[in-house]
Amino acid sequence: MAMATTIPDTKKDFVSLFKSAPNNTKPLPMRPISYLHGEPRIIWEEEEVTQMIFKENLQYAVIGKFSYGMPEIRELRSIIPKQCEMKGECNIRLLGNRHVLKRAANMEDYVNLLSKPAFYLTHRQWSYLMRTLKWDPMFDPEEETTTTIAWISFPSLPPNFFVKEELFSLAVAVGKPLQVDMASKNQTRPSCARVKVEVDLLGEFPKRINIVVRKL
Repeated sequence: MAMATTIPDTKKDFVSLFKSAPNNTKPLPMRPISYLHGEPRIIWEEEEVTQMIFKENLQYAVIGKFSYGMPEIRELRSIIPKQCEMKGECNIRLLGNRHVLKRAANMEDYVNLLSKPAFYLTHRQWSYLMRTLKWDPMFDPEEETTTTIAWISFPSLPPNFFVKEELFSLAVAVGKPLQVDMASKNQTRPSCARVKVEVDLLGEFPKRINIVVRKL
């Protein structure tokens, strides 16, 4: 990704990506029912939906999709954490005939699960292909998600911008920043910085991000 010299106005709010979790102790109010063309509907605010996600521990949720059979769910609860090398706790529940919902406990496991598009899980001399997909409130088992994890590079970026928060500020122009690579973190490759981001493949991606240093 080429670099130039002015800061762009991004449509995404960088600060909102790293705000603290909503207050889970605050109860959600009952919502009134309204009617549209004779059909009942209930309207929730976006903030309330976010609160629901945290209350149900879904902020690091990942879908596991099996296309060619899968072990019993009680067996998957033992197999997945071990063979996917998860470091934290993981709540695993059946979501459908071919899908399981994995509630990871930390960002590291969430990123690692989504960074690999598929895992081959071995059980009783059989190998089962499990694809990993991002969960969101509008997840539809019948549709393929367009969200994925990818590395983006910033060649020729001045080394003073290798601070994690500054790299994330740049990466948010492309997607949701998740992780800085070890070479960037350890300052062993000053010629190029890399950031792992969550992106929508149907989105438009800039080839250039402008940077400016403003004098006071």
